[in-house]
Formats: sequence, C-alpha cells, structure tokens
Amino acid sequence: MSGGGRPTRRTALAAGALAAAAATGCSKYGDEGAEPEPPPSSPAASRSGGSPDATDEAPKGPVLAKTSDIPVGGGKVFKDEKVVVTQPAEGDFKAFSAVCTHSGCTVRDVDGGTVNCPCHGSRFRVADGAVAGGPAPRPLPPRGIDVTGNSIRLT
Repeated sequence: MSGGGRPTRRTALAAGALAAAAATGCSKYGDEGAEPEPPPSSPAASRSGGSPDATDEAPKGPVLAKTSDIPVGGGKVFKDEKVVVTQPAEGDFKAFSAVCTHSGCTVRDVDGGTVNCPCHGSRFRVADGAVAGGPAPRPLPPRGIDVTGNSIRLT
C-alpha cells in the first residue's frame, strides 16, 4: 500500500480480480463445487480400471449417453442435465453447458456443426463451444465428462 492507508491501483485491481474469480468459481473443467479434475492428458484424468490408489473417488455419476449416441460432427442436448455433448471428430467427445450465454435459454439441438439456441439464433461450434453466430457474447462454458469404454458420464 502507498502512504496514507489507501490501496494502490495495483492492489485494488488484484482484489477485484480475486473477487471476480471467486464469484465465477474458477471451474476450469466444469466441476460444480467439487475438486477440479486433472486435465484429460494427465494420467490421473481417467480413473477407470479399478486401480487402488489414493486418488480414487466415489464412482462418477450415472451414464449420460453411450458414445454411439453422439454423432461424429454433431452432438446431443441433455435438457434435464443442462449439458450438450458433442463429437467434433471420431472419438473426441466434448461437453458444454446447454445454457445460452445470451439470455439463458436452453439450446435446442446440434446441426450443421453448431449447437443452436432457439431464442435469438445464437450458434456455437461443436469443437470448442465458441460463438459461431448470433447475439451470444461468450462461448458455452465447458462441462466435465468421463468417457470410459462406450459410456459417457458427467463428472
């Protein structure tokens, strides 16, 4: 701090950034209040196989879909779970929030390589959730999934 007890601009900006991070939950892989999942490339990312190590947690949630339910280049919306699962390339599964970043509507479908919102026409790319068109200001946030064998589960 500078003299007089007033915070410096840098201190104020840092405090604001910390408050914003706390408000958004800092959830990089879509965990909703749980410990963050390791990145998919790390050895601990897949906890299947039954190895008895200390990082094993309770089993993942119920099966959301079979891998065969998600078309290559497309996807499927799960309205009850508010998630959309896509398969941009063979064997590459992604999951995003199904809540449009424009006005909070649930996306309707996946067609033509985009996730489509019925409310105001926003479209998001199946590969990364990025805005492909419409009024949406931000990409769809990623959600965590676990693909083991032919099962897809939310994490």
